[in-house]
Amino acid sequence: MSPRPEEAAMRREVVKRIETVIKDLWPTADVQIFGSFSTGLYLPTSDIDLVVFGKWERPPLQLLEQALRKHNVAEPYSIKVLDKATVPIIKLTDQETEVKVDISFNVETGVKAARFIKEYMKKYSLLPYLILVLKQFLLQRDLNEVFTGGISSYSLILMAISFLQLHPRIDARRADENLGMLLIEFFELYGRNFNYLKTGIRIKNGGAYIAKEEIMKVMTNGYRPSMLCIEDPLLPGNDVGRSSYGAMQVKQVFDYAYIVLSHAVSPLARSYPNRDSESTLGRIIKVTQEVIDYRAWIKKKWGSKINLSPELDNRLKIRDSIALCNGEQQQNRDSEPSYNQHLALSLANTQQLSSGSSASSVSSLSSSDIHSGMKFSMKGTHNQGNGYSPVNSGGMRQPVGNRGHHQYNRNIWRRKKHRDSLPISLSR
Repeated sequence: MSPRPEEAAMRREVVKRIETVIKDLWPTADVQIFGSFSTGLYLPTSDIDLVVFGKWERPPLQLLEQALRKHNVAEPYSIKVLDKATVPIIKLTDQETEVKVDISFNVETGVKAARFIKEYMKKYSLLPYLILVLKQFLLQRDLNEVFTGGISSYSLILMAISFLQLHPRIDARRADENLGMLLIEFFELYGRNFNYLKTGIRIKNGGAYIAKEEIMKVMTNGYRPSMLCIEDPLLPGNDVGRSSYGAMQVKQVFDYAYIVLSHAVSPLARSYPNRDSESTLGRIIKVTQEVIDYRAWIKKKWGSKINLSPELDNRLKIRDSIALCNGEQQQNRDSEPSYNQHLALSLANTQQLSSGSSASSVSSLSSSDIHSGMKFSMKGTHNQGNGYSPVNSGGMRQPVGNRGHHQYNRNIWRRKKHRDSLPISLSR
């Protein structure tokens, strides 16, 4: 599900169309991209986030809305003005591509956050691989948005950064670490070992797990630390996870994923093969045929317009070098393997680890032992000593948050029937 050059080209066209309308209204306005498209950590169905900087007493939401309708940039019924929101925005769906776009005014926090994430992507070359798989995992369970009971992309990225910062066994700055093992360890940490009641996450100054009582001392406006408490590295006193009221549901599906994957890579898995999935990663992640057709349509239409940015070109080079470290054939470089395809290879390699190898188990993480006694108690990637046995997991029910892999419930591509150039499955 990693971004392809033609998908980036398509999104740049969407931004250019909207920017043209904005510049017609306000020639001196500055339009900037932030969010997942800015960092490159976007899925095929991800939104584009834009912010317009200019001199207005109040955000001119209605004026821009009228201009967008006049120029037929967006589908007529898709434009919504949310002027009562904490951050007033315009939401729309692009007429030609059906890419969803959010437009805000004079809000600098998103741009700063994108810059912050890019810095950590340079520091941890494995971060994009981990994030894209986790975003896909949450997306297909409708847990990738705060208003659907999930967590925001920014919260997920900060959780992953903290996980890599504080990993007691590996140096996450290395590009040749086993990604499959890291994914299982991430699910183990946030699915069963992290103490959500007492512990908060801090990113700055090298990262730390910190007691919520300490975080509350610097919080503003009388707020208390939330269940998923993540200290904002850019805005002291702000709890990034404050709006994530469904954080425990996310914890539940993380625990589910840990059990499924640790079972899949255990020696017993060879005796009980999963015939419903072609790969280990396929046990928890599915990609619908509809999305595959959509990506094929994008490649057909924008494949000839590819113009790689230096940043994207550098990420592709990093991806190829990591693939070579894992013994992939040179010819696979031309097939543009996705982040999660590489992760699937790492998961396969995880089965070959000896039973004495370690995996992440940050025990309890209560406020009294945040910085001490953090050890990897796990042998291999199974048998936690907590009563779980892979053999007995056959009757395990998926958590409520798992929608049976029916992804994109809110992102069905409602193509107009007269668009014959679109895939048939996308024209319904």
